Amino acid sequence: MWDYTEKVKEHFFNPRNAGPLADANAIGDVGSIQCGDALRLMLKVEPTTEVILDASFQTFGCGSAIASSSALTEIVKGKTLDEALKISNQDIAAFLDGLPPEKMHCSVMGREALQAAIANYRGESWKDDHEEGQMVCKCYAVDSALIKDVVQSNGLTSVEQVTHYTKAGGACCSCHEQIEEILVEVNTARCEAPAIEKKEPGPVAEAEPASKPKLTNLQRMRKIEEIIESIRPMLLRDHGDIEIVDIVGKNIYVNLKGACMGCALEAATLGSIQQKLFEDLGEYVRLLPASQLEMAR
Repeated sequence: MWDYTEKVKEHFFNPRNAGPLADANAIGDVGSIQCGDALRLMLKVEPTTEVILDASFQTFGCGSAIASSSALTEIVKGKTLDEALKISNQDIAAFLDGLPPEKMHCSVMGREALQAAIANYRGESWKDDHEEGQMVCKCYAVDSALIKDVVQSNGLTSVEQVTHYTKAGGACCSCHEQIEEILVEVNTARCEAPAIEKKEPGPVAEAEPASKPKLTNLQRMRKIEEIIESIRPMLLRDHGDIEIVDIVGKNIYVNLKGACMGCALEAATLGSIQQKLFEDLGEYVRLLPASQLEMAR
């Protein structure tokens, strides 16, 4: 059972602004009943100032979808359309004091509905027909454009996280390889992008700091081994262990041993270690079971 905050429960059992909004002049429709979640967001916008005077919603979905939609209508009231466009799915989740990881897709749906409603008001075309990106998950009709956007804006690093935020890959799992490719593409670009440092103006310009030297292959392998060694004591305490089998480019193949082997939380264990590697190496890598090594050759 997921652990819901009191605020999520409050907005589920007593949703704010639910139902039709008779004088709405901005409407955003996202999702579909066939895919399990659908949301209509209705706004009343003051034409001169573009301030959102009122908001309402109708949704078909779970308790988190209702709570996220209710929260969104409360957040947007009193904001201008430009201010509303800056609202992220994380803002919606934060308003509710957090959502279970598996339910973050409800906050993403709210953000999309808001974008669609504002586009509708401004007479712009907001496409939810997947023309902008290749269809990745046919089970839930999720395209590559949405996955890239959610990975980038939320700092996602694993297929499991992408499923939590978009539902992609949560059914037949046949799209997991495509999701992995998107993760590599987005996170590699993010790691390689030059950092922009803001400086206070002064009479003398400071010298730019030297860029961090790139690790050699040998240094990189030793760094990976060091990170794995730092994690091993935690696994040993639970009567498990891990060993590196091979490193091929951005793929690190490992064997989980002892109690970790075949554990129901094996995927979660690999995901958390992968996150640690990603953070300490400063590059996106994939931690994979050694059983996949032969298939990759």
